[in-house]
Amino acid sequence: MTGALFRANFWSSDILSTAGYDCIIQHLNNGRKNCKEFEDFLKERASIEEKYGKDLLNLSRKKPCGQSEINTLKRALEVFKQQIDSVAQCHIQLAQTLREEARKMEEFREKQKLQRKKTELLMDTAHKQKSLQFKKTMDAKKSYEQKCRDKDEAEQAVHRSANLVNVKQQEKLFVKLATAKTAVEDSDKTYMMQINTLDKVREDWQSEHIKACEIFEAQECERINFFRNALWLHLNQLSQQCVTSDDMYEEVRKSLEACSIEKDIAYFVSHRKTGQTPPAPIMYENFYCPQKNTAPQGKAPGPNLARRGPLPVPKTLPGRTKKDLLKCLCRVLSLSF
Repeated sequence: MTGALFRANFWSSDILSTAGYDCIIQHLNNGRKNCKEFEDFLKERASIEEKYGKDLLNLSRKKPCGQSEINTLKRALEVFKQQIDSVAQCHIQLAQTLREEARKMEEFREKQKLQRKKTELLMDTAHKQKSLQFKKTMDAKKSYEQKCRDKDEAEQAVHRSANLVNVKQQEKLFVKLATAKTAVEDSDKTYMMQINTLDKVREDWQSEHIKACEIFEAQECERINFFRNALWLHLNQLSQQCVTSDDMYEEVRKSLEACSIEKDIAYFVSHRKTGQTPPAPIMYENFYCPQKNTAPQGKAPGPNLARRGPLPVPKTLPGRTKKDLLKCLCRVLSLSF
């Protein structure tokens, strides 16, 4: 496991390089982004569950569904509507639960962000100090090397002037050489001091880098564990929703098992019956011969409802002749037809 630790695998041979540190930071940023994406997923799923629950609730409460049914099937439909209502409430409750889980993920993400910020500030300071000290050291080295070259040139000039008769020029060259030697000694001391300082800064940076790697590795382990558990819990919540819904649907199935076709038919007959005697057959009636009416073949004759008889012949009235009476009868008969 030691070979897989952050602190053992994110170095660089270049003292100014931050490639290893940058790689870790990029990975942590990606992890934080992944947490945010899952958080947004939970919020979106919560909105979907809430909308579904509310739509299902409106459907259950406002949409008629077999409202004119009777007896056992009516009771089964009532249980069906009640359980659909309960399923809708469960989806609305699940939406609230998912929003709570999204809030927990957000809090965890922000907590890790604050913890990382402290470490990142320390590392930024260490990187700046290391870069600044390295620059000072390299400047001191250049100065030292230049002083050494100046001293070498002064020595060569002294050697070249050894055969010259001009003593004054030789004295100037010796003074220049002595000055160059002093400058080399001073620059050498400065260079050594900067090297020592750089080494101390490097050790401090290295110590901070190891601490940062340990902190970041611990955070990454915590993040993966939290993310994995959050996803596991989310799936458990969805499974529980399915189990709860199935339990509610099972209640509907039980009520349907108790539904009796025979009882519902008997209940309908008992409460809605209109009579047990069918209507009598309609008999044929001859308009002119009511006494000869007969029932249809194969059926019993009904009551003989005779029409009224023919018009009676009026008696002879005083003052009228038989001829007058016949005319009057013809007019009556013509009017009747």
